Amino acid sequence: MRTTTDFSPLYRSFIGFDHLAGLLDKASRADKQSSFPPYNIELLAEDQYRITMAVAGFAEQELAINSELNNLVITGTKAADKDKTERKFLHQGIAERSFERKFQLGDHVKVVGAFMENGLLHIDLQREIPEALKPRQIAINGKSLLEGNKTN
Repeated sequence: MRTTTDFSPLYRSFIGFDHLAGLLDKASRADKQSSFPPYNIELLAEDQYRITMAVAGFAEQELAINSELNNLVITGTKAADKDKTERKFLHQGIAERSFERKFQLGDHVKVVGAFMENGLLHIDLQREIPEALKPRQIAINGKSLLEGNKTN
């Protein structure tokens, strides 16, 4: 039996960090998302990533990729068979069901492209940190710019 942890006290002590407390709360819940379809997350370069998802049996028009804020949602909707011929499987290992897979993206990570190859859906991501948030070197020039503004 799994016990649940109450993170509500964190909401009172994390002032300005409500998002962090919410993420901890969400992570503590049991993961009810199925493992279908299987996927890999790959680091291609320092700020470049690729999600590769096995979508055998899905056509490109049956897949949808949506990115909003820090969420990436991949949806596969399997079209109903129009001919409805009775098929008798001795073993069915290839899933033919619809799915929705969600990913929480980090700050400043955006989707730059997607393509399908050999039954695999590849989604390329890149982190682009704005210039204002990048670390910068501060020169030491001997005088404070604020000292000239002082009045005695």
